[in-house]
Amino acid sequence: MEAIHVQQIVETDGEITLKGLPFKRGQSVEMILLPGYSGATPRPHLTAQRLRHSGLIGLWRDRDDIHDSAAYARQLREAAQKRQG
Repeated sequence: MEAIHVQQIVETDGEITLKGLPFKRGQSVEMILLPGYSGATPRPHLTAQRLRHSGLIGLWRDRDDIHDSAAYARQLREAAQKRQG
């Protein structure tokens, strides 16, 4: 199931209107509404230059227990996908 993310300002107390959704008449949908956090500061886009200077590249270079970093990262991703809750 693919989620649809819509952000909207409530203009009338207790009401929102959604239009242009990819659903057909009679189709069952489920909605979960969460209040937005208005105080969020936008994070800057991660460019290649920022990534190079972030310290993430080469993070595991001095680890003696990781011989193949690509295989280790793949193993971590697989373990994270299998986690419950």
